[in-house]
Amino acid sequence: MLATVTGPARAVLTAERVGLNFVQRMSGIATLTARYVAEVADSRTRIVDTRKTTPGLRAFEKHAVLCGGGHNHRFSLSDAVMAKDNHLGVLTGQGLSVTEALLLARTRLPHTTHIEVEVDRLDQIEPVLAAGVDTIMLDNFSLADLREGVAQVAGRAVVEASGGVRLETVRAIAETGVDVISVGALTHGARAVDLGLDLQIEG
Repeated sequence: MLATVTGPARAVLTAERVGLNFVQRMSGIATLTARYVAEVADSRTRIVDTRKTTPGLRAFEKHAVLCGGGHNHRFSLSDAVMAKDNHLGVLTGQGLSVTEALLLARTRLPHTTHIEVEVDRLDQIEPVLAAGVDTIMLDNFSLADLREGVAQVAGRAVVEASGGVRLETVRAIAETGVDVISVGALTHGARAVDLGLDLQIEG
């Protein structure tokens, strides 16, 4: 038994389907998260969600990830600055190097702002690290390149692995030494848990 609900029969039956849909969805997210967390349980790697959430339900879905033993990534765009390939392309299109562009961006941000930069090639790592970023995301890297990337970073930033992570691969990814693995499937790919409501009428 998951919970007991009491109230007038009419109200309970009116809310039954919506309530069950909601709980099934969140339970599915928590359950899937727990499976990912179990796969990396004896490592130092964190399993985190992404912003790939259902419109209007982000707070609930991210809480479900926490309930499953995972951690939250950014809640919104204001929580941290994340520079992706398109962003870097715009900045470097102004004639600046990647390092110069990131250093310039930092001068315009509060000193408390966390900066994360996504890279998709090993040769991008050093220029990004030279700008003093806080987290570097290795996007869609092979296992061999993840290991090399972790070695290159050498503790100078938090290393996040992202892109196409599955239950079958998450353990091997964790073994490359990354600090964080972000998994969009925790929220956009979770299957609802099958739950039902048994009604008991009292005298």
